[in-house]
Amino acid sequence: MMNSRKRKAKEKLINQFGLLKDDSFDFELIDKYFRKKNNTDALQVLSDKTCNDLDFNELFAFIDRTNSKVGQQYLYNKLRTIPHNLNETALHERLIVHFTENKELRLNFQTLLGKLNDLQAYYITTLFQDEHVKPPKWGIVFPILSLTSLLSLILLFFIPKIFLVLFAVFIINMIIHYWNKQNLYQYLGSLPELLKLNNVASELFKNSNLKETNPELANSIKIIDSVKKRMLFFNIEAKLQGDFEAIFWAILELIKILFLLEPLLLFGVLKKLDTKRKEIEVVFVFVGQVDCLISIASLRAGLKSYCTPAILLETKQLNVLNAYHPLINNCVSNSININSKSILLTGSNMSGKTSFIRTIGINVLTGLTLNTCFAEQFSMPRTTLFSAIRISDDLTNNKSYYFEEVVTIKEMICNSGNGRANLFLLDEIFKGTNTIERISAGKAVLSELSLNDNIVFVSTHDIELANLLKHEYELYHFSEKIDDKAIDFDYKLKEGKLKNRNAIRILQINDYPENIIKEAIELSNVLESTV
Repeated sequence: MMNSRKRKAKEKLINQFGLLKDDSFDFELIDKYFRKKNNTDALQVLSDKTCNDLDFNELFAFIDRTNSKVGQQYLYNKLRTIPHNLNETALHERLIVHFTENKELRLNFQTLLGKLNDLQAYYITTLFQDEHVKPPKWGIVFPILSLTSLLSLILLFFIPKIFLVLFAVFIINMIIHYWNKQNLYQYLGSLPELLKLNNVASELFKNSNLKETNPELANSIKIIDSVKKRMLFFNIEAKLQGDFEAIFWAILELIKILFLLEPLLLFGVLKKLDTKRKEIEVVFVFVGQVDCLISIASLRAGLKSYCTPAILLETKQLNVLNAYHPLINNCVSNSININSKSILLTGSNMSGKTSFIRTIGINVLTGLTLNTCFAEQFSMPRTTLFSAIRISDDLTNNKSYYFEEVVTIKEMICNSGNGRANLFLLDEIFKGTNTIERISAGKAVLSELSLNDNIVFVSTHDIELANLLKHEYELYHFSEKIDDKAIDFDYKLKEGKLKNRNAIRILQINDYPENIIKEAIELSNVLESTV
């Protein structure tokens, strides 16, 4: 029976490699580690705004092939933090290849990591990121009451009247015991999962290839092991909730009340662990990193094409061959080469402008964080990433669409002269205001953003804006063909600005009244002649 279960689990892992997870994603738990992690040493922490613009949660769900909650939390943090350097890239690439080619080793590691796939494993991070519950000031009575119970129990055989003392102490202990339950329940999941984490790390660390990732890990494992015996009690407590018969649970509960075992052990363990936060995180990161690398191997195995990016010293270059958006089925790939100038895109709605901008942003992000791009070739500088793509009214703070956009773009301007290479992604700049001011303000802002070592990708419907920026930006466009009643989008990037305007023609094929079409064409011709 056991061998049959193991065989089925192994077959599932083999069949699942390279495929999407069939799982739900609770991002409030997944991002727990990221939200409290000190990432001040990163080149950039991706903002919630840019995450929203790039459909980050959907992207993460596509990328995530981890086997443990620890790996999932680690991967989430990794994908949101662009590092200053890629010193470990060569080692990580060797391990990814090793996991891809050595199926048996990978399966063994995946099975080990699967032990940390319970929901409670999400809470391991609280043991090194959160403040621990402190014992009350009157907690000094805990050992006294426990010792009194023990002595009373011993003396009971010689002095029967001591039963009254034992009974009184038992009542006091029972009150304290159940008062402490709310504290205990906070750790009833995380402490047993910490034991699992340490055991999994210990097994993984036996592999000589993994020892290269952190040669000093053995010391952290040993330090956590020093608290292992005390934590085993909570492992038993967790199992009792479902595995043992009620009678055994009741007997153990009486013993725990009598000697105040729960508060004494809980606060004792927390005091010990409070001094070992660094070691717990080191072990967490090691296990998470291994799972993350296996996940990247699985991701790559399921892609139609991918590449590892080349990081350029030249800050204003971007060379892309057949890049595609990973979340769009049968996505049309596009290529572009940037040398010193930024990019302005024109085209009608649904032609592919915004998707292309997101494609560039996603590839830069995954290239710098996971060393994986959804393209045949991708070369870029080490850059930070800012966006103004998906903007909406903030009704809770009484802010209009235009004001929200102004604030977002002001942040870009502030960062445009930060001495680093920046990638700015904008969709329909200042579309929340009138035509004259939109074009005027847009031209001034885009000229400013394209200075220094910055690369800008911006889309617009305003051909006038393209004319004003034609000496500062390379112009590209997306177009469609309209035949009779059909609109055909090819989603291919083309050089130059858009020459054909098809908005009125689209009204016409959708059977708008002839008088409306006629007036629109006449006004369009008049306006064209004044530009």
